[in-house]
Amino acid sequence: MTPPLPSDRTTTRLPTGIWALGFVSLLMDVSSEMIHSLLPLFMVTVLGTSATAVGMVEGLAESLALVVKVFSGTLSDYLGKRKPLAVFGYALGALTKPLFAWASSLDVVLTARLLDRIGKGVRGAPRDALVADIAPLHLRGAAFGLRQTLDTVGAFLGPLLAVGLMLLWVDDFRAVFWVAVLPGLLSVALLIGGVQEPATQPNRNRVNPIRWENLSSLQLAYWWVVGVGAVFTLARFSEAFLILRAHQVGIPLALTPLIMVAMNVVYAGAAYPFGRLSDRMSHTKLLVLGMVVLIGADLVLAMHDHWGVMLFGICLWGLHMGITQGLLATMVADTAPADLRGTAYGLFNLASGIAVLVASVLAGLLWDRLGAPVTFYTGAVFCGLAIFGLALRPASVRTVSSR
Repeated sequence: MTPPLPSDRTTTRLPTGIWALGFVSLLMDVSSEMIHSLLPLFMVTVLGTSATAVGMVEGLAESLALVVKVFSGTLSDYLGKRKPLAVFGYALGALTKPLFAWASSLDVVLTARLLDRIGKGVRGAPRDALVADIAPLHLRGAAFGLRQTLDTVGAFLGPLLAVGLMLLWVDDFRAVFWVAVLPGLLSVALLIGGVQEPATQPNRNRVNPIRWENLSSLQLAYWWVVGVGAVFTLARFSEAFLILRAHQVGIPLALTPLIMVAMNVVYAGAAYPFGRLSDRMSHTKLLVLGMVVLIGADLVLAMHDHWGVMLFGICLWGLHMGITQGLLATMVADTAPADLRGTAYGLFNLASGIAVLVASVLAGLLWDRLGAPVTFYTGAVFCGLAIFGLALRPASVRTVSSR
C-alpha cells in the first residue's frame, strides 16, 4: 500500500476520503447503537437472561470482532487493498440487523451479535489502515480524531432515536430493531460511492505478513503499545454494564438509552480536539490522563446510586474514551511499517479482543455474585495496573511514545 505523498506541513485540511469514512462510521453506529443501547434490557426483561449471560454475549461478540481484525488486516496488507474488505464488513453488519428483530431466544441473539461483530472485525483493521493511508502524516492524529468523533456522533444519535421510538411505540423493542436496518444500508452505499482508495505501486511485491521475517519488523515500540492497550482494555469492560447500572438506580426502561447518549456526546466532543492535541504533545501523558479519568469514572459509578451522580460518572467514561481511543490508533500507526499496517491493527485488536472477553465475563460474574460496585472497583484496579505499565516503559520506546 502506497503511503500518502509528502505534503506541506502547513496544510490543515483533511482529505475528503477521511470525512467520507467518518460519515460511513456515523451511519453504521446509528444503526448499531439503536440496537445495542436496548439489547441488554431486551435480554434481561424480554428474554429473561442474567447479567452473567449479558456479559458472556457481549464479551464473546466484542472479542470475536477484534480477533477477526487480525485476519482482515493481514489480508489487506497482502492484497494491497483495504476498501473491498471494508465494504464486505460493513455490508455484513447491515444485513445481520434483522436477526435482532426476529430473536426469540438467547441463542438467536448470540448468533446475531456474533455475525454483526464479525462484520465489524472484517472492516475494522482495513478501515483504520485506510485512514492512515489517506491522511497526511502531520494530520494523522486529527484524522483519527475526526473519524472517531463522527463515529461517536452516530453512537449518540442511535440511542436518541431508540428512546424516541420506544416512547412512541410503547417499549416495542422489535419495531425499533427493524428501523435500525436503514442507516446500516446507507453506510454501505456511502462507502462504495464516496471513498477512493490510494493507488498501489505498479510493481509492488506482495508482503506475506505472517512470515517471521516480516513480523519481526514490528519493533519493541509497537509491542509495548499492544501490551499497554490490552491491560487498559481489561479496565474497560462492555458498556452494556453502564446501561444495567442506569436501570439499577431507577431510570425508566424507555429512557435508559439516554445514558449512552450522554456518554457519546462527551466522547464525540472530546475525540477530535484530543486527536489534534496528540499531533503536538506527548502520547504517553495523554494516555495517562485518559486512564486517570477512567479511574474517576469507575469510582463514581461504584460509590453512588443517585442518578445525577451516576450521570457524571457516565460523562467521565465518555471523556476517557475521547482521550484514548483515537490516540491508541495513532500510536499503532506511528510504530508500525506502512506495508504491515493492517496486520499491526489486527494484532493490536487480537490482544484487546482477548482482554475484552475476560473483562466482560469477569464483570458479569462480579455483578451477579458481589454487586455492581465491585465490578467498577475492579475496573479501577486494572486501570491502575495499566498506568504502572506506562511508568515502566522501556527506554527504547520513549522517543516514539513521548512525541
